[in-house]
Amino acid sequence: MARSRTTWRCQQCGYGAPKWLGRCPDCGEFGSFVEESAPAGVSGAGSADARPRAVTRLADVVTEDGQRILTGIAEFDRVLGDGLVRGSVVLIGGEPGIGKSTLLLQAAGRLGDSGVPVLYVCGEESLQQVRSRADRIGAKDGVALLPEVDVTAVEATVLAERPGVVIVDSVQTLFDPALDGVPGSVGQVRATAARLVRLAKTHDVTLIVVGHVTKDGTIAGPRVLEHVVDTVLYFEGDADHAFRIVRAAKNRFGSVSEIGIFEMTGTGLAEVGQPSGLLLAQRARGVAGSAVMATMEGSRPLLVEVQALVSPSYLPAPRRLSVGVDSSRLLQVLAVLERRAGIALGSYDVYVSVVGGIRVAEPAVDLPLALALASSKTDRPLPDGCVSFGEVGLTGDVRAVPHTDARVREARRMGLERAIVPDPQGRALPDGAIPVSTLSEAIGNVCGTDR
Repeated sequence: MARSRTTWRCQQCGYGAPKWLGRCPDCGEFGSFVEESAPAGVSGAGSADARPRAVTRLADVVTEDGQRILTGIAEFDRVLGDGLVRGSVVLIGGEPGIGKSTLLLQAAGRLGDSGVPVLYVCGEESLQQVRSRADRIGAKDGVALLPEVDVTAVEATVLAERPGVVIVDSVQTLFDPALDGVPGSVGQVRATAARLVRLAKTHDVTLIVVGHVTKDGTIAGPRVLEHVVDTVLYFEGDADHAFRIVRAAKNRFGSVSEIGIFEMTGTGLAEVGQPSGLLLAQRARGVAGSAVMATMEGSRPLLVEVQALVSPSYLPAPRRLSVGVDSSRLLQVLAVLERRAGIALGSYDVYVSVVGGIRVAEPAVDLPLALALASSKTDRPLPDGCVSFGEVGLTGDVRAVPHTDARVREARRMGLERAIVPDPQGRALPDGAIPVSTLSEAIGNVCGTDR
């Protein structure tokens, strides 16, 4: 029989050590080691009772129609890849209070209305609290509640009730009584997640699990938690903004580039099917430093406003602040503007923001960012009805980005008839597109040549 032993394990990343350490050598966290009991490994080649198993040829595997379960929330289904896959495990994380439980309770209500039995395991809230939120968002029928944190009891209930979808809120509240450690510890999260995944795969149960996040915004617990599930979703947003974004970081059954956009209301989360109009609704016209960009979120074109403010600095080191745009990309665009376009910004404070709490990471933000900075520096507003996108190289050239036609069509649908786009090098452009090959040419088209 294997004798028991103890190990010290980091509660942030799962790193194990034979003794207590003040700082984790893997993730650098201080004071995160907790003692856990674990069985000692047994040396040897393997079990003597192991027998060969029958294998199945890939060509002989039969797939069934109707493997997807629609939640009834189009934006959520879009991120999942046209719905939930039967027998899959979805992990969703986000900041406290962002709306994870609200979204999943809404999805549970929609699934129940469509005839899919749902079991909602509420480990963080009482039945009365869940009912109160359900009354507010209108989700009641077809949802069974289970206030339980013992994973063995959850497993037994699932096998007895046979629900189509199980929602666990959250995995950090569950514990396995066969293991030492408090709920939420690395060992408990790893063990409970493994049991839930095995339950979903063995009995064809679709499982949605809520996960807490660390101060860095990543899902708490061991990294293996994200590896064993099929889909990892992040619920993003800011308490000061009404918009909430669900983004896929991993999806075995769909694209990871799609996003779902929601708006927080008094009756829950409302889908935003046409976000471009809302993002540009309060945009002031005729103001220097404002540029409209056509960005792509998966297969969806989205219009956002990029604002820039250039102000004389009275500090030895001028400020460079950005919200919604990577700070290193801002510094690169500033360098190209000064070196290739003749716009000196070294003695100016620069502030950049993408309105609405949207974060733009694609290189296509370079051109609208440069135009907004040039507009603010010269105090010349960009023309009304103008949209732009394109990557700016270190040599000052404007390079093409994918999905030009889709971006221009979305701009025209919103009434923006003039699009500053990279030169397509002989390919046809949509109506209203103005090709540019250099940053200086783009600035001259919209801001004039006087700098």
